[in-house]
Amino acid sequence: MKRLRCLVRTGFVPLLFILLFNGCSVSFNGVSIDPNAKTVSIAYIQNVAPIISPRLSQTFTEKFRNKFVVETKLQVVPNDGDLQFSGKITGFTNAPVSISSNQTTSQNRLTITATIKFVNKLDEKKNFESTFTNFEDYPSTKNFSSIENDLIDAVTTKMIQDIFNKAVINW
Repeated sequence: MKRLRCLVRTGFVPLLFILLFNGCSVSFNGVSIDPNAKTVSIAYIQNVAPIISPRLSQTFTEKFRNKFVVETKLQVVPNDGDLQFSGKITGFTNAPVSISSNQTTSQNRLTITATIKFVNKLDEKKNFESTFTNFEDYPSTKNFSSIENDLIDAVTTKMIQDIFNKAVINW
């Protein structure tokens, strides 16, 4: 035990820890990005769903880019990043999900679906093309058009977290 305290005091253990992890991708917030990756490009996410919400593509793309600005050290570039995302919104539905005892709708659900392609120029094994879907329920007593923007914000936030998790968080 005295020997261990001596090693810690002299700096040997901290030095060993630094040497062991030098050059590795270490993260305490779950993000695991190759240290050689410096840039990310996120193409405009086009809305090709049968039902078009005017602000959905812009909201989705801006929130997606902002996620990388806030949670990584990567520089967002217009194209040809070390990490690249592209895709399209393929579904936007608003439908009832529960019926009350008097046969009327009590809850509705906004569901958004997007197909996203991820290219990691530094590690092609991490590339993927996947479909992501998420939803938000709301009371049928609320007028959809009055809460549509809030619902879109909530659903896109969840979807972007799912995409981010698949691309840069190794669980």
